[in-house]
Amino acid sequence: MAVPGIDHDRLQRTARAREPRRRSGRRGDHRPPLVHPPRSQRWRPHHRHPRSGLDRARHHRAVVRRPAGRTVSPAARGGAAIEQPLPSADSLLDGLDADQRRVAEALIGPVCVLAGAGTGKTRAITHRIAYGVASGAYPPGRVMALTFTTRAAGELKSRLRMLGAAGVQARTFHSAALAQLSFFWPQVIGGTLPRVLEGKARLLAQAAESAGVRLDTAGLRDMAAEIEWRKVSGLSLEEYEEKAAHRALPSNLDPRRATSIQRSYETVKDARRQLDFEDVLLATIGMIEDEPRIAQQVREQYRFFVVDEYQDVSPLQQQLLDSWLGDRRDVCVVGDASQTVYSFAGAKAAYLLEFGSRYPGTEVIRLERNYRSDVEVIAAANSLMRGRPGALSLTPAAEHSGAVPQPVVALKEYPSEVAEARSIADDIALRIEAGAHARDIAVLYRINSQSAALEAALDERGIAFTVRGAGRFFELREVKEAMMMLRAAVMTLSSEPLFKTVSDVLRSLGWAQDAPEARGAVRDRWESLDTIMGLAEQSPPGTTLAAFVDDLVERQAAQHEPTLEAVNLATIHSAKGLEWQTVYLIGLSEGYLPITYATDEAAIDEERRLLYVGVTRARETLRLSFVSVSPHRSSPRQPSRFLSELRLPAPDSRIEDAAPAPLR
Repeated sequence: MAVPGIDHDRLQRTARAREPRRRSGRRGDHRPPLVHPPRSQRWRPHHRHPRSGLDRARHHRAVVRRPAGRTVSPAARGGAAIEQPLPSADSLLDGLDADQRRVAEALIGPVCVLAGAGTGKTRAITHRIAYGVASGAYPPGRVMALTFTTRAAGELKSRLRMLGAAGVQARTFHSAALAQLSFFWPQVIGGTLPRVLEGKARLLAQAAESAGVRLDTAGLRDMAAEIEWRKVSGLSLEEYEEKAAHRALPSNLDPRRATSIQRSYETVKDARRQLDFEDVLLATIGMIEDEPRIAQQVREQYRFFVVDEYQDVSPLQQQLLDSWLGDRRDVCVVGDASQTVYSFAGAKAAYLLEFGSRYPGTEVIRLERNYRSDVEVIAAANSLMRGRPGALSLTPAAEHSGAVPQPVVALKEYPSEVAEARSIADDIALRIEAGAHARDIAVLYRINSQSAALEAALDERGIAFTVRGAGRFFELREVKEAMMMLRAAVMTLSSEPLFKTVSDVLRSLGWAQDAPEARGAVRDRWESLDTIMGLAEQSPPGTTLAAFVDDLVERQAAQHEPTLEAVNLATIHSAKGLEWQTVYLIGLSEGYLPITYATDEAAIDEERRLLYVGVTRARETLRLSFVSVSPHRSSPRQPSRFLSELRLPAPDSRIEDAAPAPLR
């Protein structure tokens, strides 16, 4: 199979020279492959790309076998089973609004769900899949639900399990492709699958050096992103060189040198018998398209497809989906063109907007009833996107709650980043003092460096915060220690209640009932251990220690991190898909949003959509702010051009109020 970027002849010769030819199964064994191959044949990488759609395959626990008509809760693992009746087909439609119900009942043929922010799209599509399974329309093993992050796939899987559709596969594009490629590679190429690179940096540095170019860490990171963009866009090296003339390239490289580095990278990678994450998709596509026998097996295994966040699909992912589908039409796509914010990674909203043209007879369903945000937040979001291609018009699910002491949405101007940070930190402190949970508050910004002043201001006031994307909960040392000791405690077969067993283990690591007065590392360690204790307290009655540990392991694998009692700091990109009671959007000045390098109309539109994503994260309160003076320039900063499109009252330029008003 000829796949761009992979020297298959060389890989085949290398595989045969190094390893004996292996058969994947017994003679005459024509079983269709599972996307989840047998445990002995799984290959597990150890790297996950950032939110460019390039996610690593994750180890998922085997489905618990259960008697017909019953579902086994996670607490049953390692202890007594806690069985619950499976929902009936009709009951799965209860509680859905009219449009969500249309989604759930549209089981056959091409379906396009245009779902605005906060409209319950995940609920609609999971109930659709579960209804299809419960009604007998879908054999669960023939359904594939696809999304773009391991976290989102884990959420889909959890919801489907609770709805009685545990046999449905919920995967990322990359994890599904990797599993298939690992299963079929011995049959098509011979030997085992080449090693999948954990990251491009080391190999890329060697390739750059061989091309006579030295790149620093930032340059390597940006060049890796260029390679990813080229491959997911389906460009050859020659086509890339032409388009590179109109792109800002890493380290101010000219297109010829940038292409030379990428060509050297591909040559070295193929010579070492290695694949990168884009190669996994390319090779899977080539395997299906060039091997009719394999295409038949894959298509026999999976007939019904659901693709979430379809506005983020890249040309490469679309090609893979087309390969899986063949000439069939049983696909449901769900997305919102107004939330397309990954064009830099190859995402193309055109696939969503033109879906009906590609699939004549498509049933198009709009979800526009917003269950998340206050009417003022919804009005601001609608104003921002009015008239834009594919924009939906959100309507509130509930009427305005009446007169409030402060506006739900407000804009404020500050003379400096420090003043902005201090004022917001003071406001957050007042909210927490009034009873708000820190975890229900978020501060969002365009780029990571904008958080520095805010981190300092929150730290000065003793307000706990977590920076999303700056470190994973299950990667913390104290969390790893706790999980290791909890696993060991399982072996003692203790009959003590879960709360006592977990608290005893955590006390040995320094946890106490009351939070320490100290700050810094001591307090951080306590917060992490206390979060684990909180998970134990929230477990269903009768949960065994073994089941609790198993749940932690699944959370770790699926990145379902527990919510810390801390204010959330995040870029708008990393906040996508999340929501909070109170959201602060800071630094809304020209040069930040839109970002300086957004110069053409398409890039400006993407920045507008990014602000829309930020606005629609808020449930009850939205505070927007900008800084009027730059510390590095003599000229004043201009507020973001998008602020006028929100149609808000003039910004409040007061730094402190004489008496803070009641909070909203």
